[in-house]
Amino acid sequence: MNVTQSLAPHLPYLRRYARALAGSQESGDAYVRASLTALLEGDHALDEEIAPRVALYKLFHKIWSGTASRYDLPLTEDGSEGPEERLLSLSSSRRAALLLTAVESFNLDEAGAILELSSEEVERAIVEAQRAIESDLVSTVLIIEDEPIIALDLENLVTELGHEVVGTAATREQAVKLAYAKKPGLILADINLGEGGSGIDAVSEILNSFDIPVIFVTAYPEKLLTGERPEPTYLIAKPFLPETVQATVGQALFFHPLKRRAA
Repeated sequence: MNVTQSLAPHLPYLRRYARALAGSQESGDAYVRASLTALLEGDHALDEEIAPRVALYKLFHKIWSGTASRYDLPLTEDGSEGPEERLLSLSSSRRAALLLTAVESFNLDEAGAILELSSEEVERAIVEAQRAIESDLVSTVLIIEDEPIIALDLENLVTELGHEVVGTAATREQAVKLAYAKKPGLILADINLGEGGSGIDAVSEILNSFDIPVIFVTAYPEKLLTGERPEPTYLIAKPFLPETVQATVGQALFFHPLKRRAA
């Protein structure tokens, strides 16, 4: 088995991670392609002393680290640090530590190997990232999910994180109607709504009128992480863990103020 074949099963999840870290499919996928190109052309090699998946993410971070500082914004000119400034100054290494453990399920030692930090430093970074998210990222949430139990689980999770759920929709029609009525700050959407239609279609219609960050929830994330077509930036796999929801919601809301500011 060659290197490409051995890494292939990990690539969809590296794309998920890269998109969340960079804040867009285009940017995240570009870093993944650059990492693979550097590997195949011999500019970088995998660390053979660690597991292949860990080594792949470590290689990605070598490529990423050269430009990640673009997302680490300085404080205001007068040195003050309000909620938005605290959030925007949250370094990419702290966000990376949280994503690697909460979304990608690496343990502290593995995340440390990827980021070239000690496990203690990774743990501190996670705590700091969680504290910033909990104190400064609060939004209103629309849940699009046709399974009542899953919808209730999501509602309870995001409410515990301090957000307000403004509505739950089981069909495309309900979702669009609620979005226009409530104007949420974040959408959590199932991909397949059964007889209620497509969650992707519902979100597409909503985004024609509103600029809202969207997180898709699916039992088959690999199908939306191919890198071959326009795909979601943020994905949560079913069954989901509370820390995964927290980390992904945090990333989606983290980048949204940046996009508004650049507009």
